[in-house]
Amino acid sequence: MSDGPAARRGPGHPLGGVRPFSIKTKLGALVVISVLITTGLSMIAVHTKTELRFITVFSMIATLLITQFVAHSLTAPLDEMNTVARSISHGDYTRRVRENRRDELGDLAVTINRMADDLEAQDRQRKELVANVSHELRTPIAGLRAVLENVVDGVSAADPETMRTALKQTERLGRLVETLLDLSRLDNGVVPLRLRRFEVWPYLSGVLKEANMVASARAGMASGSGSHTRTDVHLHLDVSPPELTAHADPERIHQVVANLIDNAVKHSPPHGRVTVKARRGAQPESLELEVLDEGPGIPRSEWHRVFERFNRGAVTRPHGPGSDGGTGLGLAIARWAVDLHGGRIGVAESERGCRILVTLPGLPSAPN
Repeated sequence: MSDGPAARRGPGHPLGGVRPFSIKTKLGALVVISVLITTGLSMIAVHTKTELRFITVFSMIATLLITQFVAHSLTAPLDEMNTVARSISHGDYTRRVRENRRDELGDLAVTINRMADDLEAQDRQRKELVANVSHELRTPIAGLRAVLENVVDGVSAADPETMRTALKQTERLGRLVETLLDLSRLDNGVVPLRLRRFEVWPYLSGVLKEANMVASARAGMASGSGSHTRTDVHLHLDVSPPELTAHADPERIHQVVANLIDNAVKHSPPHGRVTVKARRGAQPESLELEVLDEGPGIPRSEWHRVFERFNRGAVTRPHGPGSDGGTGLGLAIARWAVDLHGGRIGVAESERGCRILVTLPGLPSAPN
């Protein structure tokens, strides 16, 4: 693996070649010392005319003592690693192995600690996932239950307005389940890429038109139910040159652009403007996409957390009447779709609002 201990060493690092403190070196030194002790005692026996049996006994005692010392230096860290590994297997990810060695056991300690860090992070994400999904599901379920209870108890009539309210909650549940399924497919790698060449202008124009149509449809269903959706934000497309083409999976890129637009619209001020820019990248058929809004922006300290699952930010709350923060999954799905292409996505510097930059690699470079 590229991030293993050996990969972190430069060619001039003393551990990059022959290790001066490796286990092999220690065992070799043990053999050499044992031979030297035996030879030295034999020479002393020859010069002092000491009986060979005494020399043999002394040699065995000295060799055993040295072997015991070396064995303890090897087994003590193994016992510690075994204790930590047993704790990890029982769900305790707080234990760590001391990293005070410069041999193979030191590398193993680093690997175990990194594994514990990863498992601790995954366990924390799992708990956050359960908590956030439960919270997201509870809200529309509670709303739907309240509507149905009112209808059953005769408090409200099953008129179109009441049914529109129930339908709105059901659709919110459906959108949450759909985004969770999308994220699961992306995680498991079961979404194959269908790369092809396409013209950027008509493609993005269709994505923006679809976004406008979805917003209008939601607004129509929400009218009269006491809630609203954003239809006051203007979407603007900027493609240069107009004949720009790209090589990617249009369906996956649709997910990226649609989620970025949806997020930008939610955080735009009333009657704001969201701009989608497309430019030619450095490689053939590569593409650089930008989505800019006029909202409050994202603090630099939060840039690294923007694309985490269920992260809805602590500052950039949606504008407009009745807007909610969504599920916090849209940007995570956008990130995974870009990663499938081998591209990059991130927050970029902007004088105003938030600017998300997406870079897609396009066609692979031809070998020299």
